[in-house]
Formats: sequence, C-alpha cells, structure tokens
Amino acid sequence: MTHRLAPRAAVILAAGKGERMRSPLPKVLHPVAGRAMIDHAIDAVHAAGCERVVVVVGTHSPLVREHVARRLGESAIAIQDPPLGTGHAVLAAKAALDGFDGDLLVTYGDVPLLRAQTLKGLFAAREAGADVAVLGFEAADPGAYGRLVVSEGEALERIVEAKEATPAQLAIRACNSGVLLASAALLFDLLAHVGCANAKGEYYLTDVVALANQRGARVRVAMAGEDEVAGVNSQAELAAAEAAFQRRTRAELMADGVTMTAPETVFLSWDTAIGAGARIEPNVVFGPGVKVEGRAVIRAFCHLEGARVAADAIVGPYARLRPGADIGPEAHIGNFVEVKNVTVGEGAKANHLAYLGDGSVGPRANIGAGTIFCNYDGFDKHFTRVGEGAFIGSNSALVAPVSIGAGAYTGSGSVITRDIAPDALALERSPLVEKPGWAAAFRARKMREKASRK
Repeated sequence: MTHRLAPRAAVILAAGKGERMRSPLPKVLHPVAGRAMIDHAIDAVHAAGCERVVVVVGTHSPLVREHVARRLGESAIAIQDPPLGTGHAVLAAKAALDGFDGDLLVTYGDVPLLRAQTLKGLFAAREAGADVAVLGFEAADPGAYGRLVVSEGEALERIVEAKEATPAQLAIRACNSGVLLASAALLFDLLAHVGCANAKGEYYLTDVVALANQRGARVRVAMAGEDEVAGVNSQAELAAAEAAFQRRTRAELMADGVTMTAPETVFLSWDTAIGAGARIEPNVVFGPGVKVEGRAVIRAFCHLEGARVAADAIVGPYARLRPGADIGPEAHIGNFVEVKNVTVGEGAKANHLAYLGDGSVGPRANIGAGTIFCNYDGFDKHFTRVGEGAFIGSNSALVAPVSIGAGAYTGSGSVITRDIAPDALALERSPLVEKPGWAAAFRARKMREKASRK
C-alpha cells in the first residue's frame, strides 16, 4: 500500500532554556557556520517540502520569538508555558496548525546539521505505508540514548530508555534521534493519550510509538548519520557541530572539483559557493554570502564575506574582501588589499597595500601600492570611479566623490580631489623644499638640550 502525497508541515521544538550553554544568547540563536541553529532547522524542513512551519518557543526566550517572527511571521510561533516535556511542546503547536490536514514532521531547533535529504527519507517511509516514521541513527557509543527495538519485520516495536533497558537491549546500537513523522491527525490523537507518570512528570513524545503499536499502526525507522542528528546543549557540543559541518562541507566541495591544499585550515559558511576548478590555499575564512567561480584562486590567509570572485581571478595572499566586493574575471587583488563595495573589472589589478571602498575599478586598470579610496567624510560614504585602463600611481589618495577617466594616470603621492579627464595625467603635490644642513643643526640642538637636563 502506498499513501497519496499529503501536504507537509513541521513543528520545530525550540523552547529549551539551554542553561548548559552558560551564555546570554539563547541556545538556538548560537551560530553554526555563520547561521543561527534555528535557521538551519527551518532551512531543512522547508527544503524537505514543508509548506507550513511552527516553532515552539518558551516564555523565557523573547529573542528567539523575535528572530522567528522576523523570518516566518507571528503565526508561525507557538508558546509552551510551562515546559512539560517534548510531547507537551508538540501539543502547544496544535492551535497554530488548526485546519492542517497532512503529514506533520517534528524536529528540533538545536540540531543544526540535519539535512533535507534525510528528512525526505522519513516522508518516503510514510509514502511507502508507515503510519509513524521515526528517525534513528547508529551510535558509536550508545550510552544514555534511547534504543530502537525493531522486529524482524522491520517494525519499530518501542523505544526503550537506557536506564530501563535489559542487557540485550543495551547492546542495540540503533538509537532514537527524537525526530518523527506522522499524519497530524494521528499524532495529535496519540499525544492526547500520552501520560506523565514518570520521574519528571513530563509528557514524552517518544511514548507515541508504543501507543501507535497498541493500535496496530505501522511504525517504521529511517536512518541518519550520528553527526547529522547530534543536538547542541553546551559550548563544547557547539564547537563539535561546527567542526562536523566544516568536515562535511569541505568533503562535498572537494568531491565537486574544488582544490584545497590544506582543507582542515579552510573555514566555510552555510552558503559558501565555490565552483569546480577553483583553488583554495591554506588558512582562508569564508564568511556568509561568498561566491567563488571556477578556476579562481584564493591564496593563503584571506578573509572573504559578502563577496563574489569571478573565474580566473586571483585573490591574496592576506587580502580581505568585505560585503559588496565584486572581483571580475582575471582580476588580481593582492597582499594586504581590502575591498569593500567595489566592482573590480576584468583584468584590473590592485596588487599591494590598498584600500578600495565604495566605488568601481574599470577593466585593466592598475591600482598602485598604498592607494586609498577616501570614501567617508565622517557622516556619509561617497563613490570613487576609476575608468578602464587607468593607472593610479603608488600612494595616491582619491578623495570621493571623484572620477578618474579611462586611460588617465595619477602621479605617485597625489591627493586627487576632483574629476580627471580620460587620458590625462593628474599631479597634486607640494613643491619639494630642501634646506641644506637643517638635519645636522637639528640634531646638534637636541643633543645640547638633552645634556642640559642632566
């Protein structure tokens, strides 16, 4: 029997206090790969086809509520008050899902590595006939995890907590992740019958498995990798999640044809995009919003954020690309060059010790060492335009707003305060004044003054 494709919704549980984080920032707002954990969870369920998403938050976390409301709207928020367990948390979302008739996925805001393709495995189990689908994983050290007791017919009979398990059950390596899927109607009906006769007096989501089996429902398991379903409850676990994300993403990029000479030193963000044939040297950090096209080279010790690097461009070493940097094909951005909100044209070069902020550099222009785009007057930012093929002499200061015409030159050490015509030479220097013997006289006077103070 195969179920018809049903509408999909998700409930993301994010009401935990996260006290073990010991941080003023709510747990699910801590970032992994430059993105809040709750946003990773929302991304995953959206990509898995969930059209409606409800996030369950606690009254203690107004920052979480504000964050979710900005992204999904107030209608996507449910409040759990007081917190009485995971089953109770899902029930708190019932009113927000009023009128929904479809499959309901339950997942967590502190599980940032869970991928959409894994969640689709749960939906596949539903479509293949399961009434309830539970996401499990094989633990290297099962420890205190709940064990999944599966029959020979691959039905999940029950979830046994470690402290209540027999020696034979403790030997089971298949563990419960807490993520599950059922029709909304069935899940809320089962939760209405979950009791709280336990040491904590809480309503546990896991109890729905036993209740479903008592009714003769089909309960099946889909599997995930252990790293993927790891929850984050402490700063150490947050660091472990970051490390796992980095390992996984580096491996994916290299499998797609990206060269990394020391991958363990390259740090990526959640949305980093690097094309096949690009080369990334050691100790490079990618902040959010970076796209590097194929055949580009990012040399060692660069930091990029909110930037695009086109094919065959070379960046670094020791370069910084800030938001709005757009480096064109075959352009060169060299050591100790900072670029912010500047479009650099094809084949243009800024190879040494420059600051390019708020402007444009035309194709094949050359920016000399020590050049500064003086873009800020203390109140507003202003734009600098360097035309195609222009040559900016070393140690030039271009005081924005200013435009350097195509093919124009500026003399080294010039302070350019007005527009320069195409193909012109612009010089703005004080006359050289030389005073013979001044330095010797100055030193002698200073030595006498120093001696007189002894």
